[in-house]
Amino acid sequence: MAAGTVHGRPFSLGLLTVPIVQAPMAGGPSTPRLAAAVSTSGGLGFLAAGYKSADAVRAEILATRSLTGAPFGVNVFVPQPSVADSTAVADYAESLRADAAALTTTLGRARYDDDDWANKIDVLLDLAPGVVSFTFDIPESGVMEALMTAGVAVVLTVTSRAEAYRAVESGARALCVQGPEAGGHRGTFDPTSEPEATPLLQLIEELRDVPVPLIAAGGVVTGEDTRVVLSRGAAAVQAGTAFLRADEAGTKTAHRAALMSGEFISTSVTKAFSGRYARGLTNGFMRDHDHDAPFGYPEVHHLTTPLRAAAAAVGDAHRLNLWAGMNFGRTMTGSAEAILASLRP
Repeated sequence: MAAGTVHGRPFSLGLLTVPIVQAPMAGGPSTPRLAAAVSTSGGLGFLAAGYKSADAVRAEILATRSLTGAPFGVNVFVPQPSVADSTAVADYAESLRADAAALTTTLGRARYDDDDWANKIDVLLDLAPGVVSFTFDIPESGVMEALMTAGVAVVLTVTSRAEAYRAVESGARALCVQGPEAGGHRGTFDPTSEPEATPLLQLIEELRDVPVPLIAAGGVVTGEDTRVVLSRGAAAVQAGTAFLRADEAGTKTAHRAALMSGEFISTSVTKAFSGRYARGLTNGFMRDHDHDAPFGYPEVHHLTTPLRAAAAAVGDAHRLNLWAGMNFGRTMTGSAEAILASLRP
């Protein structure tokens, strides 16, 4: 990873005491307290900029800096052109009205936006966190060059060999390689393509010839998982699901309960909540609606946002997006420091 600076000090992947990155988890789980706790303990904590305004991202960066002097990262979703079919999205909205009525709420407006992209980039250039990672696509070269000039290490999320080589050619200094085992949204560049099915370990082995460090993400919840992934050639692992039950995480109460309940026994990939493929605990909403959910991120995301908020408020885990990776059943509750220690190889 290219050198960057945090509070005037050099930063590189090799300076991590523990080769573990806390995955950015948009929608609540990632918090300044969680990122700071992981970074202070020797890993690399991450904030998630997705779904937040630029002002909110600025506030979270400053809050994290007030809690730790260690490097941490910020993840940003790269906006892509809309792929939504307005008729299909409208039909989908009709199919969701009974769910909204059951929660005494209304659906959101299915709209396209760029998630305050330009203003977020301005904040990142101004505050220059140690690391910035991008998901869903490769940002324009000028953005990456400007961040690196500001001393920021840039990481791109990839899910296949083809994406990895495009990312390296674009100038990325490290790659986050996301396997199909990972929870949350798949980082595929093509939002309508079937997600890559190559298991993480095989994907890492196939990318050993890539001339930049690889951070392996997907299904890592124990120290043994970390050891195995590192033995295949990764420079570090990225764990998200492992931190969902951390004391410092902002995971919704219903989500935490579902992870431990025993009622939810498997995960599956769905586009029912957001119009983009994501992995979560298989629940009633996914079973009822995945078959007719159209592609269309962020339009479908905005459509279902009030429904999901209402479900969270009343503890309805069957209408909530319970993002989690395949190995969620082996996660633990406790402090971020303790969870990080359990992930050591």
